[in-house]
Amino acid sequence: MAGGGFDDKSRGARAHLYEYKITSYFVCSCIVAAIGGSLFGYDLGISGGVTSMDDFLKIFFPEVYKRKQEHLKETDYCKYDNQILTLFTSSLYFAALISAFGASHITRKKGRKASILCGAISFFVGAVLNAAATNIAMLIIGRCLLGFGIGFSNQAVPLYLSEMAPAKVRGAVNQLFQLSTCLGVLIANFVNYGTAKIHPWGWRLSLGIATIPALFMFIGGLFLPETPNSLVEQGKLEQARQVLEKVRGTTRVDAEFADLVDASNAARAIKHPFRNLLSRKNRPQLVIGALAIPAFQQLSGMNSILFYSPVIFQSLGFGSGAALYSSAITGGALVVAALISMTFVDKFGRRAFFLEAGVEMICVMVAVAITLALEFGQGVILPKGIGIFLVIIICIFVLAYGRSWGPLGWLVPSEIFPLETRSAGQSMVVCVNMIFTSLIAQCFLVSLCHLRYGVFLLFAGFIIIMTCFIYFLLPETKQVPIEEIYLLWEKHWFWKRYCSSEENGIELKNGDLKV
Repeated sequence: MAGGGFDDKSRGARAHLYEYKITSYFVCSCIVAAIGGSLFGYDLGISGGVTSMDDFLKIFFPEVYKRKQEHLKETDYCKYDNQILTLFTSSLYFAALISAFGASHITRKKGRKASILCGAISFFVGAVLNAAATNIAMLIIGRCLLGFGIGFSNQAVPLYLSEMAPAKVRGAVNQLFQLSTCLGVLIANFVNYGTAKIHPWGWRLSLGIATIPALFMFIGGLFLPETPNSLVEQGKLEQARQVLEKVRGTTRVDAEFADLVDASNAARAIKHPFRNLLSRKNRPQLVIGALAIPAFQQLSGMNSILFYSPVIFQSLGFGSGAALYSSAITGGALVVAALISMTFVDKFGRRAFFLEAGVEMICVMVAVAITLALEFGQGVILPKGIGIFLVIIICIFVLAYGRSWGPLGWLVPSEIFPLETRSAGQSMVVCVNMIFTSLIAQCFLVSLCHLRYGVFLLFAGFIIIMTCFIYFLLPETKQVPIEEIYLLWEKHWFWKRYCSSEENGIELKNGDLKV
């Protein structure tokens, strides 16, 4: 649970002494914190549905509405190609990446709980502004406030869950964030399906309902305990010990508490955590956790499907209602996948899910590209059989992503950073994730228009690269205490050149960890 470090030879030697029970206090705390994922998920699910509603388009994007009506039942790659329309979606993620740096300071100095509350307040105000919008400026400002909320919650919640969880169930606990995200997507899809029939203000209801998870998150956050790691980091040792005993369900927490204090002492010596993140000994965490995994998570193409699934299905010739219903099916597949991952990730490990799902995702993207190359974009109604086939294989893709890159893209970075760079590292994760999320959101529809089926081949190429990256460079982290993660880099065929004990001036005892 404590962060790994490089300055204390005794650290990492006490993990076998950790004791814990799964208490109701621990479970309730994690469930409340995980609500933060529903903010992200609800927005992912709601955006594409709202931007496909006629009442919304007529007010804010009349040109897109006119073009849509001209090709109502025909396939057309360029039906929704409008940069202002995509800015409605992507502006949130540009705002989130900016807020991630402010969230890092608050998370480190004031605690994980403070960032969670800030995220809830900002998201609530943004949702109110969006629901009341009368012009594009109000929409974009509201989206930016939503983005600030997501930046704070996505920075703090994965850290909170990883720090509260015992090592043996850390994977499942951390994935409560992804499960909450998936449930948010699913609920948003059904909300869109219902509000699309309410004219002319159904879209306002879709956007306004976002206040509900924000309100739950704020009220629940008021009663959340701070993580023991954060309390130790703030110098509140007695309170930290009390919380640790309560969440572990035992008073025998001497070993774990000692590691927390050791990690905190190392963290206090770091005055500039972002600069420290760039040091040679932290190269694996920087490359894998802060840069590659959050970028690859978006380059898989999954969020394009989540953003624009109603738009995609309408572009494929589905009617408006059928498009929203089809996107609800994909949202359901995402929830099922998250449950599968939660159940088995601590048994089969992170690498197995990454690699197996990667192969599936490559095959699906190639199949989509071939199908569209043969059947789509000719200005004719798409055959029903082809439409059903596309929905099925997109669901297969969602199932693969939802048990691998979706949850593990947040889990792995949250568990590999040492405490001294953890808040800075998680801010980098959120920042890189949001940069690529916003770029994909802004560029996908125009890419679909100009690259046509080639955009799915491009995503297939990215998935090949990221699967190879995982195979060669990511060690298995399942059931490894966070304070022992650095030992994995010591033993890895590539990363040991950056993290060798001799180079970093520490003495390590031989362990039985396997890479």
